Amino acid sequence: MEKLREFLRRKDIVISARRYGIDALGAMAQGLFCSLLIGTILNTVGTQFHIGVLTVPVITINGVGYTVGGLASFMSGPAMAVAIGYALKAPPMVLFSLVTVGYACNALGGAGGPLAVLFVAIIAAEFGKAVSKETKVDILVTPIVTILIGMGAAWLIAPPIGGAASAFGQLIMRTTELQPFLMGVLVSVLVGIALTLPISSAAICAALSLTGLAGGAAVAGCCANMVGFAVLSFRENGWGGLVSQGIGTSMLQMPNIVRNPRIWLPAILTSAITGPLATCVFRLEMNGDPINSGMGTCGLCGQLGVWTGWVNPSAAALANGAAAVTPTAFHWAGLILISFVLPAVLCWAFGLFFRRIGWIREGDLTLS
Repeated sequence: MEKLREFLRRKDIVISARRYGIDALGAMAQGLFCSLLIGTILNTVGTQFHIGVLTVPVITINGVGYTVGGLASFMSGPAMAVAIGYALKAPPMVLFSLVTVGYACNALGGAGGPLAVLFVAIIAAEFGKAVSKETKVDILVTPIVTILIGMGAAWLIAPPIGGAASAFGQLIMRTTELQPFLMGVLVSVLVGIALTLPISSAAICAALSLTGLAGGAAVAGCCANMVGFAVLSFRENGWGGLVSQGIGTSMLQMPNIVRNPRIWLPAILTSAITGPLATCVFRLEMNGDPINSGMGTCGLCGQLGVWTGWVNPSAAALANGAAAVTPTAFHWAGLILISFVLPAVLCWAFGLFFRRIGWIREGDLTLS
């Protein structure tokens, strides 16, 4: 057993919730962002503003023409797998071999492809790391082992993982349609919490293929945390903190939350209000790519996702019955209120109350 532990240490194979549930999951979201999300944004901007270079197919594969954005989206599986391998500190030969694994796994996983890629890329990367540089023919052994293990795992577990993730996502979305108030609260609060925790709310929403009203509630929860903390901590952190949290991430507050969990209450209470307002009053649907549901105001991706969902619904949203709409003043008012105005006002008001009763003290929200 000691020899095995020493081998794992030497290969930097760390079997832990942090390595797989935080590092790998967060990296997967970045890979998805740099492929599927960016591709969708480029396609939508090109279509809406009639930018020829973004709307003309640059390559044809099996009779299908792909634009620049289309190609970026097409490579989401490889991008996720390589990002996961990078987070697991995979050596180059393993990292490059994950391109094939990610593409196959994402295709086999269907709507739940991102979650399947997470599991399979971890398995393939760790096996690849285990054999890396252990033989004199490493240039053959490492890629062969990584690809074969990855392809075998993808063939065995990607379809059921993808099916289960898709079914669970469908359950959340259908339940939100039937119980918009209750689910508006639950989805908004839980996804908002996930966004601030050192895990990836974007990857979770992508894995569950969360769109529609449930996606709108998720956007509300993320905005409540990001804009909420940005405004709540303005007296401590000024404009720099407003920007870094408001369009960056509320995760910056995690060290302060660990020291005083009560500072999280204003954002959580705000998300419990804006979530059902999004689902019941404004009927705010996020029908862009599901990853946008967990992005909030990070780079304004949540808002871009809602907009792209209005004018050009994603494949996941179309599969759930979404259709393109012409946004009205009510649509825009709902998006602005849920994303920016209400989180700022409500979180500031809750924060003022908690400061007065002593639950939040001066300096509790200062970013280090």
